[in-house]
Formats: sequence, structure tokens, C-alpha cells
Amino acid sequence: MSIWAELLTNLRKPNTKIICPSAPKIPLTLNKGFAIPAWFDLSTLNEDAPENESDILRAVDNVHAILDEELAKTRLPPKKLLLGGFSQGGALALYAALTYHRPLAGVLILSCWIPLHKSFPDAATNNTNIPIFQCHGTEDPVIPYVWGTRTSEILKEFATKSKFTSYEGLLHRTNEKELADIKSFIHKTVT
Repeated sequence: MSIWAELLTNLRKPNTKIICPSAPKIPLTLNKGFAIPAWFDLSTLNEDAPENESDILRAVDNVHAILDEELAKTRLPPKKLLLGGFSQGGALALYAALTYHRPLAGVLILSCWIPLHKSFPDAATNNTNIPIFQCHGTEDPVIPYVWGTRTSEILKEFATKSKFTSYEGLLHRTNEKELADIKSFIHKTVT
């Protein structure tokens, strides 16, 4: 279990499931080709740069398969399932939730962005009316805060229950205030 999955699992309500899949290690162009945990390759953190659409969509298909498997295994209704992620995992969680064929309880996304942002709102085929809780530190040196605010602006165009929360001075990590806000979101979202 990833550190994020363990952390969020400790914040969840009984009879709920939070999915935080762990990325495999792949060579990442942004990391000079060294293998690190990542869902898809990134060559730059420039908002206007082309994105690796086929890798992103392949990763989304993997998350959809994980969701289907979890729902079959646990027999929980999808409305009891929260999807979440941090950084690239949050980006993937967001895209996967907005294109998943079943209604979810909500989405927790931390320090991330919306991948393939130019394809929205058209790419959002489902789950546009579920709670989306987006958190981002104002001093994040990895995923710039401006990416978080831009993602929030894009989501406001079509996601009816999206909330963006900033954490002053927070780097590319979490803190106690963010964890308390996440716990509150979980307990309000899953009834």
C-alpha cells in the first residue's frame, strides 16, 4: 500500500473505499530518463507543451480496470468509492473519475493538474456532478501553484461541485491542516 493510500485510508469512514493506485517505475524524460514511480511520461512541466496522450489514456484505462476490480471484489456501491491521488496520481485520478462509466462518491486531488486540459469540458463524460476536493500548496516547487489554480478554473466550467483549497507556504507535500480538511471532505461526502 502506498503512503498516500495508507494515510487516506486512516481518514476514511467505515464501509468506504479510497483508491490510490501506486504507479510503476518507468523512465521519466523530465527526470533525465531515470526510472521513478510515474503513470505516464512527462518531458516538461510547461502548460503549453504537448502531452503524451496515448500514455495518459492507457494509464486512465488501467485506473478504470482497478475501479471495476475493486467494486466487484468489495461489492460496495460505486457511490461509496472515493478516488484520490497526489501529484501525477492526482492528475490521473481526476481524469479517470471524469471519464469513468459509473458514478463515484467523489475525488480527492492533491498538488496536481488536469491532464489533457485542452480536451475539457468535452472529455468529461461522467461524474461532473460529484464532489471534487482539490488541494494545492502555494509554494509547490514541483507542480506549480498556477497549475492548480488553472485546473480549478477549468473544472468550474463544467464540474458543479468542485472546490479548490490553497495552503499558504506549503511545498509539494501535505500538512495537518490539509489532512483535517480531507477528513472533513470524506465525512461530508460519503454518507
